[in-house]
Amino acid sequence: MVKAILFDFWGTLVENGVWSPIKQVKDILGIRIPFSEYVVRMEKAMMTTKFESLKEAFKSLCQEFQIECSEEKLEQLIGLWNKSWMLARPYEEVAEELIKLKKDYQIILVSNTDCFSVNRVMEKFNLRGLFDKTYLSYEINLIKTDEKFLMMVLKDLKLKVEDCVLVGDSIQSDIMAAKALGMKAVLIDRKNTREYHPKIKNLKELENVL
Repeated sequence: MVKAILFDFWGTLVENGVWSPIKQVKDILGIRIPFSEYVVRMEKAMMTTKFESLKEAFKSLCQEFQIECSEEKLEQLIGLWNKSWMLARPYEEVAEELIKLKKDYQIILVSNTDCFSVNRVMEKFNLRGLFDKTYLSYEINLIKTDEKFLMMVLKDLKLKVEDCVLVGDSIQSDIMAAKALGMKAVLIDRKNTREYHPKIKNLKELENVL
């Protein structure tokens, strides 16, 4: 029986303020490796440490890919990233559905994030109270695709794999991470463009697949 639902943040509960900022960063820096490899290295470089500033976070990213990054390019990256969180908005059904689900399940946030964006969006829209617990990559120095991340979450919650289901919009960062542990995963595909089962288009459909 499911006792806890683990939710991703970006693309699952909250819409980025700009189109795919992670992909845009890749383009700005001219990184020419497969996206699946890039995103893991990018998130480890930017999202597993608490930086003093976004500039320091992007310097860490450039160092990871051995890229010389000018002040102008750093400012471009910082502007993009700030625009993304400043214009971000929760999807319209999120608050209502999480409140309903909270009556029967523990509601847990698991997110790969830098130390700035998610916290600012949660404060802006009063989202923090919707979650029983939050696990953010920069706080625990791991990203979700590292098996230790979800194992740590389970240990902290005192739950077994079969007690949880993970809901996310990324096949790689969410679905594959859960499946590596044998955890049930539900893909949220708001544009209904990908093949996967079980899949939902919004949180109103979640109860039917739990």
